[in-house]
Amino acid sequence: MTSILGLDIGTTSAKAVLFNLDGKVLSENEQPYPILHPESGWAEQDPNQIEQATITAVQNVMKNQSNELLGIGLSTAMHSLIAIDSVGKPLSNAIIWADQRSTAETSNITSTIYLNTGTPLHPMSPLSKLKWMNKHDIEYYHQADYFVTVKEYLLYHWFGEKVVDYSMAASTGLFNIHNLNWDSNALVEAGISTNQLFEPVSSFTTLTNIKTEIAEQMGIMPDTPFVLGGSDGPLANLGIGAIHPGETAITIGTSGAIRQFSNEPLLDSKQEIFSYAFTDDSWITGGPTNNGGIVLKWVQDLISTEQQQYSMDDMNNLANSVPPGSEKLIFLPYLNGERAPFWDAQAKGSYIGLHPQHKKEHLIRASMEGVIYSIYHIGHVLERLGNQHDTLFASGGFARSSLWLQILSDTFGKPVKVPESHQSSAWGAAWVALGALKGHNLKDIKHSIPMKAEIEPNMDYHQIYQEQFDIYQGLYHQLKETFKKLSS
Repeated sequence: MTSILGLDIGTTSAKAVLFNLDGKVLSENEQPYPILHPESGWAEQDPNQIEQATITAVQNVMKNQSNELLGIGLSTAMHSLIAIDSVGKPLSNAIIWADQRSTAETSNITSTIYLNTGTPLHPMSPLSKLKWMNKHDIEYYHQADYFVTVKEYLLYHWFGEKVVDYSMAASTGLFNIHNLNWDSNALVEAGISTNQLFEPVSSFTTLTNIKTEIAEQMGIMPDTPFVLGGSDGPLANLGIGAIHPGETAITIGTSGAIRQFSNEPLLDSKQEIFSYAFTDDSWITGGPTNNGGIVLKWVQDLISTEQQQYSMDDMNNLANSVPPGSEKLIFLPYLNGERAPFWDAQAKGSYIGLHPQHKKEHLIRASMEGVIYSIYHIGHVLERLGNQHDTLFASGGFARSSLWLQILSDTFGKPVKVPESHQSSAWGAAWVALGALKGHNLKDIKHSIPMKAEIEPNMDYHQIYQEQFDIYQGLYHQLKETFKKLSS
């Protein structure tokens, strides 16, 4: 049997997923790595830990495999930044999307740059991070030969190639999504030159002849082709089948996002959403939330004690005992600030409407509902730009929770399609590899996504959520100045 491997290098783990050519998972392995917080508001990771986790994930999947491995497609989380020297040695940790150190510098970036890059101005962006390094005269900023994301760091280590796919380049805030090259105005803002960035290339670009020692550690042949693929956002859309107009992908893992494909850049005068290049004739439009599954993990830690540890199944069961709307308790899920649609790193998490009858099960359900309200809020922005949400496609860790999926369906009042495997970014990456290696059309992936039963909305609950959301969407604006004062 011929197999294809999707390698998804995410925020908190590397996932290697081996598929047959029809999208059925043959084997998968996940290797975690920590987020480091050397100072308040900072979020970093050790590039060497990410590399070792990635190698180990592939190694574990390939153990005892008799299937012929056709190739490997790559998916990687967006917005990371690593300063490296000429031979690829890291001079800094990977500064990831959750890092907020460049909040002040972001406010001084020329706002019209968004019209070229499609990347809203926010501390998540490597553009902002570079501006921070420059302003604070950081030593490794001046020493660096190159500035790269996690994916380029790995590929340079493994192949000695200096290339970056369009969607990863687009996530830096330094890339012009109209001409598919580095943007001169953004580079001036960042204080760097084109020579310090890798060459932007197609998602179908294929690399072979990985270093022998890396191949041996992974348990693959050195001539195994690696296809660049893209960032995890568009690949999640692809891997779940949300390709056509009206098909909306919602991914919630550590963070979350809502996205649709378009055949041209879809820019927003209010700069509330992103528009990233994917291929030379397709773009991905949507918005990310900083606060997805990380919210539920926070609640889990909050209510657990040494005597009583709550599993995620326990949390779901408790939340399911509470009616929709959490008996008029609303949670603003801005624990880590917020990206779309506010792009405000100073936003704070808040429970609104607490009264003595509320218990831990209410806190759990309100938190789950708050994350969905955040996604729904971004969905309204997409509708303002002319997009429709006819059918939702769910992926990411939250898709393991039937309750969370039902809350999603009820809030939008739309059916939700869910694949059998929640590793949609990995399957999207694998399908791009099949496109590069076997000539598969990207849109044909719809015929090769094993799906579960569709979830239908409860329209009575939809009405409850509409009433709650009407209150929710005004709360940020009412509390914005309070958040700012708390931050100062």
